[in-house]
Amino acid sequence: MFRIVVFEEHGSGEKKIQGITGHGRGLEISRRFNIEAQLPKFVDEPEQYIEDDFEADLVLDFLKHPDLSAHLARLCVEKNIPVIASGKKHEGAMTPFT
Repeated sequence: MFRIVVFEEHGSGEKKIQGITGHGRGLEISRRFNIEAQLPKFVDEPEQYIEDDFEADLVLDFLKHPDLSAHLARLCVEKNIPVIASGKKHEGAMTPFT
C-alpha cells in the first residue's frame, strides 16, 4: 500500500482526498493533519503547527500559509519524503501545474 500524508488548512484538501480515496488503487491516506487555527500573518515557529512524527511514501501540501508550507517542504527534504505542493515554489517540493 502506498501511504500518503496530507497537510491542509480548514479542510482545503477535502475534494482531492475524496478523489484519491474514491478512484485511487493501492493508495491510502494514512494521516491527515488539518490546521483549524486562525494563523498570524507571519508564523515564526511553524513547528508549533506542523507535527514531525509522520512517515509516508508521499506528502500532499494543501496548506495555504506560505510559512507553514515552506517549513513542511524543508521537513520532508530532511525526512527524504517527496512532497507535492501544487501552485507553490519551495525548494525540495514538486510543483505541478494547478
